[in-house]
Amino acid sequence: MRMLVPPVAQRREMDRKLVKFFQQHRPVMFRQAIADFCRFYAVKPPRIGWFEYIDWGKAAGKTFEDGRIHLVHPENWRRGRIYKSERMWVQMVYHELAHYLFWTDPESKADAFMLRMVRGLKRPAKVRSATSRDSRTASPNRRAGSRNAGAPRSRPSRRKGNRRRSAAVASLARRRNQRRAASR
Repeated sequence: MRMLVPPVAQRREMDRKLVKFFQQHRPVMFRQAIADFCRFYAVKPPRIGWFEYIDWGKAAGKTFEDGRIHLVHPENWRRGRIYKSERMWVQMVYHELAHYLFWTDPESKADAFMLRMVRGLKRPAKVRSATSRDSRTASPNRRAGSRNAGAPRSRPSRRKGNRRRSAAVASLARRRNQRRAASR
């Protein structure tokens, strides 16, 4: 399934505004992030209502067919939640905005959209070159002339079994497996 998402720079800006809203509770930041989102997709902004909890604390957000979105306010986010981080709150906002955009097969499309909005937001860490190291700061094994003295260390391979997954990816995989089992 192809999905059009904003460029990384624009997504970082929206993400920064949502994080700032979560931390400082300034409504202007949230409105600007939603306005950026709606401007990109050329849709009118949804009517958003803030709540302490939704469905007795079971849901974090809810989107209705008439374009209303009910969200748990960041001040109340940590109460009674397993995942209490600001990152999970931001991802929940993306999930509900995706429901606002897509109405056919909403759950899987909303999860896929949320994952694509978050992908690429972290800036890559600066890469240190192996040649910039001073021989005085090298480990004793490297000074002794080990086989790969000048080569940078390689990262351990990532296999599917030992990869750490975020809660969103795990829930997406769980739903996919449930659908497969139901179709058999």
